[in-house]
Order: sequence, then C-alpha cells, then structure tokens
Amino acid sequence: MRALNLRLHCIVALSLLIFTTSCKKDKATKTPTSPAKGIEKNVTAKTVAFPEGFETGTKSAYASGNVTLGTGSWHFDDALIGNLSNDIKVGAASARIRNTGSITMNFNTTGVNTVNISHAAYGTDGGSTWQLWISTDNGSSYKQTGATLTSTSGSMKTASFTVNAAGNIRLSIRKISGASNRLNIDNISIYNSDNGATEESKHLLLGNPSGAVANVTSPTNYLIDQTYYAVSYSRTRGIPNWISWHVGSNDIGNARRQDDFRPNTALPAGWYQVTSASYQGSGFDRGHNCPSGDRSASVAANSSTFLMTNMIPQAPNNNQKTWNNLEMYTRSLINAGNEVYIIMGSYGTGGTGSNGSTTRSIDNGRVTVPSNIWKVIVVLPEDDNDLSRITKSTRVIAVNTPNINSINSDWKKYLTTVDAIEEATGYDLLSALPLDVQKVIEAKIDNE
Repeated sequence: MRALNLRLHCIVALSLLIFTTSCKKDKATKTPTSPAKGIEKNVTAKTVAFPEGFETGTKSAYASGNVTLGTGSWHFDDALIGNLSNDIKVGAASARIRNTGSITMNFNTTGVNTVNISHAAYGTDGGSTWQLWISTDNGSSYKQTGATLTSTSGSMKTASFTVNAAGNIRLSIRKISGASNRLNIDNISIYNSDNGATEESKHLLLGNPSGAVANVTSPTNYLIDQTYYAVSYSRTRGIPNWISWHVGSNDIGNARRQDDFRPNTALPAGWYQVTSASYQGSGFDRGHNCPSGDRSASVAANSSTFLMTNMIPQAPNNNQKTWNNLEMYTRSLINAGNEVYIIMGSYGTGGTGSNGSTTRSIDNGRVTVPSNIWKVIVVLPEDDNDLSRITKSTRVIAVNTPNINSINSDWKKYLTTVDAIEEATGYDLLSALPLDVQKVIEAKIDNE
C-alpha cells in the first residue's frame, strides 16, 4: 500500500471543519503570538486561487521578506522559493524552509475546512519537524492545528488538516526542529466541508492520486477542474491518467445523452487537442471515464462528459459490455439510497480492439492506447460529512480490466484491491483517509 507515501493535492474551494491528518491527531492549544516582522495585518478576506504551488513569484534568498504568489502575499522567514534539482517539488518550484523558518499568509481566506500540504526533505537532508498554525484574527494570534509532523522522505507526501474555522483564516507553516536540514513545502490546497461543498471539492475529497497540478509545467500530470469531475491529463499520452468524481441522487436526472464529442479547447495554448476523428478507423471506442449516465441532471453536465479529455481508446466489448455493466450497477447503488466516490484511470501501453491486433497508439502516435483500465468505487449511504463517515467497514469496489476485445462481460471477474492498483500505477488512492482506515479497506477484495 502506498498510503505511507501520501501525495494528495487538491483543488480550491472555500470553507473548513474537522481535522484529519496522516499522523496521529493531537489536541491543539491556542497560543497568542505577535505576527512576525513584515507580515501584513488587517487584510480583508478574498477568494483565493488555491492550490498554492509556488510556480509564480521569486524569492532566491532566505532573508525575511514578503513575496507575491498566485494566491496572494506571503511572508517568508528563513525560507525561499526553490527550483533546484534537489528541491522536491511538483512542477518547477516549491517552498524551501531551513532552521526554524516559516511561511505565512499575509491575507485572509474565508471559512476553511480541510488544508492539504505536500512536504518532503530537501535533497539528501535529514528530517525536519514542522507544524501548521492558523489565525482567525488577521494574524494577531495563532494556534497550532493538528499533529506535529516530521518530514524524512525524499519524495512528496501529503498531510491533510481540517480545522473548525468558519470565518476569516490565514495559515502559517512553521519548521520547529531539524537544525539546518531543509524542508520542501508544495501544493497547499484548501477545501470546504463536504456538507454544502462545491462540486469541485467533492470530486477530490478522498485525495489527488498523482498530485496533479493545474500548471503547464506539469504536462503529463495536468489538473483540470471540469466542474462535474476532476481530471489528471497527460499531454504526452493524449488521454487522462485518471478522473475522479462524486455521484449522488442529485446527479441523476432526465437530461438526454448529448453525444457531442469534441476537443477540449480549454487546454493550454499550443497543446494538441484530440478530436473525435482521432479515433476513426482505430478499432477502439471513445471510452468515457466519467460516464454520460452519471451526469444526467442537466444538459451542461451531460455535455461535459463528451469532451475528448474524458476519453480513452477502449476495446469495444470492454466499453459496451464489461464497463457498461459496472456503470449500471454503480447507478443502481445510487437508486438504492447511496452516494459514491469514483476514481477511474488507465495505465500501460497496448490494447486489442475490434481490429484484432495489439495497438500501442492511434492518431499518428498522439493518443496512447492503454493496456489496462481500472476503477475504484467508495460506497456510502447518502448523508453529510462524507470524509468522516468512511471507516474500516466501508464498502470499496476495485476493478482492473485488460483493454482487450475478448474480455469477459462480467466485471466481477476482474475484482482486485486498491493496493494492487496502487502498485500497478504508482498512485496514492484514498490518501485523505486516516492511515489505519486505508490499510484495511485498500487491502480487501469486495465480496458483496
């Protein structure tokens, strides 16, 4: 299981409630502190473009000072923006903190529930211990939130915090020990409560499996907020790595299937846009990741599923029989009073379509044909506060099928574990859940 190698990076939303961390939860104590020199006070709340990935702004020295980032002004104390080969980062840069330095917001955001922070030890440095502190009074005083964490890994892990703060809030990440060992911090993401949360936050409530970011410096792991689902897209493969979405009773309606397959013109400038014609004569279906049937509440929702960034070259019998049977079964769970969180993806190269031969790519090599297609479904009775309701007994369905036309139509023949899919893909699935819960539910094969 890759739960110990957490890599969760989420999308923005606006409001905050419970604390969950990848480590043991400690009781927070409020300690009034004076803001560090140079930190701006009494800045009004604003809508903030999280996640903060440190891809904009420049600070090349450790000296205390303010720097303007994509989310706003931050105060760096014994910290800088690192872009060296030894900086562990997603994209081109991350924050680097040494000694007992810190990075602190000079602005407020309003009502935050969950804060996710990716962290790692710089280069070959030893471990560093750090804490998340929050202020609800414009930076006049702070209190620690959650456990004290230690970063020892040379690869990114993600800690998830949720704090009871409905009004204005600002964050401070403080390195408290480890001497001159340096600490990398990246992709600070903010969620609101899933009770009344925006759809964007719900789609990644259980984690960001590959740490995808919405930055052109990450073309093979590019995060797309498609409103009705979230996508990690690979420009190199011309298909999504994975797509994550939530389905409840409100998502199922009477909107007709739109069948308006089309390129995603919102991709960054200069990126190749796969079209419906890219699949013509290939022997493969334009296989939905997020299916049309899961988004029938409105024409706009249904139409969103026909963007080509939601498609993979899928063997026709896999798409029309095996996968269709699984999709219909999933919607029957919704009709029975449940809601589900789904992550679907593909990996490998080379599938067999209706033409009968193994094909590695189509569209003159611009669209990769995957060898395997997988899905993870977390099932809950419909209610609020979903993250806190997932326990060791929660039902999780994991399926991994070969992308071949001779596939069995019974999806249950391909049941597997989340652990096995993680091993095959390198992703960290369900990483927002406590480690003890992950350990149990990711190791089980569904038998219902």
